[in-house]
Amino acid sequence: MIKDVIESLLFVSKKPLSTEEIEGLCSFGRDEIEKNLKELESDYSSRGLQLIRLAHGFVLATRPQYSTFIEKYLNSPLSVTLSPQALETLSIIAYKQPVTKLEVENIRGVMCDTVIDTLLEKRLIKESGRSDQVGRPILYSTTIEFLKHFGLHDIGELPKLDEQ
Repeated sequence: MIKDVIESLLFVSKKPLSTEEIEGLCSFGRDEIEKNLKELESDYSSRGLQLIRLAHGFVLATRPQYSTFIEKYLNSPLSVTLSPQALETLSIIAYKQPVTKLEVENIRGVMCDTVIDTLLEKRLIKESGRSDQVGRPILYSTTIEFLKHFGLHDIGELPKLDEQ
């Protein structure tokens, strides 16, 4: 149990935890903590994570040889958080698609050039043609990445809107 508690603390910690900090959090003896840290180090010796000593403490970290996979994941749209403005814009596009930027701006009440650029960059929306309106503005709709990101099979699974 001691090892599990230490592992859990290291997993959620945003900074290296010293033996003293662990001791203060769990009231386990220093010798028990050090013994369990060594066991954890051994447990992780053949895994994707490693326990390393850093800045007078311990931290769980990924192994360097997996950095290309981690970078790919961190740069994918699935791992990127969206601002409230981006979520609002994305919601409008999802429910009204295909929709022009002007239509989105009229609903939001603000310009959304930057937000749309961000959503395009993250591949959550795409250009899906041109409107027949004057100037033939670009139409936007959601992508497969959007469906994956929100765990949807298709756009019909979006929650129903309360019509008012």
